[in-house]
Amino acid sequence: MSYSAYFENAVIAGRNIAGLAPTVINQVLLDVAESAVEQTDLLLAENQKDLDRMNKTDPKYDRLKLTTERIAGIATEIRNVAGLESPLGEVLSADTLPNGLKLSKVRVPLGVVGVIYEARPNVTFDVFSLCFKTGNVSVLKGGSDADFSNQAIISVIHNVLKKHNIDINAATLLPAEREATEALLNAVGSVDVLIPRGSQGLINFVRQHSKIPVIETGAGIVHTYFDEDGDLEKGSAIIFNAKTRRVSVCNALDCLIINSNRLPDLPKLIQQLGGASVEVFADEASYQALSGQYPAQLLQQATEEHFGTEFLSMKMAIKTVDDFDAALHHIAQHSSKHSEAIISQNPQHMEDFLNKVDAAAVYVNASTAFTDGAQFGLGAEIGISTQKLHARGPMGLKELTSYKWLVKGDGQVRT
Repeated sequence: MSYSAYFENAVIAGRNIAGLAPTVINQVLLDVAESAVEQTDLLLAENQKDLDRMNKTDPKYDRLKLTTERIAGIATEIRNVAGLESPLGEVLSADTLPNGLKLSKVRVPLGVVGVIYEARPNVTFDVFSLCFKTGNVSVLKGGSDADFSNQAIISVIHNVLKKHNIDINAATLLPAEREATEALLNAVGSVDVLIPRGSQGLINFVRQHSKIPVIETGAGIVHTYFDEDGDLEKGSAIIFNAKTRRVSVCNALDCLIINSNRLPDLPKLIQQLGGASVEVFADEASYQALSGQYPAQLLQQATEEHFGTEFLSMKMAIKTVDDFDAALHHIAQHSSKHSEAIISQNPQHMEDFLNKVDAAAVYVNASTAFTDGAQFGLGAEIGISTQKLHARGPMGLKELTSYKWLVKGDGQVRT
């Protein structure tokens, strides 16, 4: 099949699914969730083929890996989406003009949503469920390193769509080859919006080469600032959770910034990280504070390249600053505008941090691990938008809609 045929069929599918009853949409999603669990053995077997081709030390390995528990979690998220209220048809505003015209601004699907992603097979399920719930067609371009997994997942989805006599092109998986990426980037007139999910390199490539409007998501260079008045016990727990809960996700901590007056507390602050084998790249001041107090084999001196790096692994940088403003400056220099946090008991610093830090999610005395659609009550997410146009932060159902104006008259003409 030619690439243009994929896109033409997706556009037709968009017309075919328009107006599907919410009860039908929800039942399809529930059936996909049930089928995913029923087909766990198939999904794991195909996923293992992909895993066998990847080095276990590759940061993408954990993202690629499916387990029985992860599949069950994916199914739960799909059920959660089915249980959410659809935003379609929501009247955002309504008015009657002096000439009698009745205007209403109503939520509608974006249309055909293209998603380019790397070794994340869960994205295939997440994107379909969110797009289908909001009346959108999903055109998926996964990485070649997850092709066996994605093919198996799309077969599960297609079988459910067939069962309900729904156009299977509502969930379109493009071939894994690179040429399909180029075709998607140039699918003007067929694909309405393109969302890259993956590394900063992938996001930059899509932004630079796409002729379709792009919503940037994914890359998270995440900082946590331990202020002069930070609580040591709270800080230790927050830093440990933000770094180690799941290292391969975009909300994981990459750089701890510490006020120089709290350097004596640094060994205790990150003591738990040593037990979890987190490799630390410390600047000169923090390196001296940790020497002999942190496992030597895990302690390295930082170079400039370690700041502004999304590690996606058991690695973390440490930067020492003399005051609050210096912490803000370091974040502004190196942040990807994803998630940033402060640990402090200083009311003015807490308020200033919330107001001055430019990121999609800004935290006070909490772990950045909460930057997640499900945690924010949105159900599954299609990604974390780090830009400011259209959507920012976790993108749930409402972020997958646009709106149109409905105008009702009774013979009015404009003079």
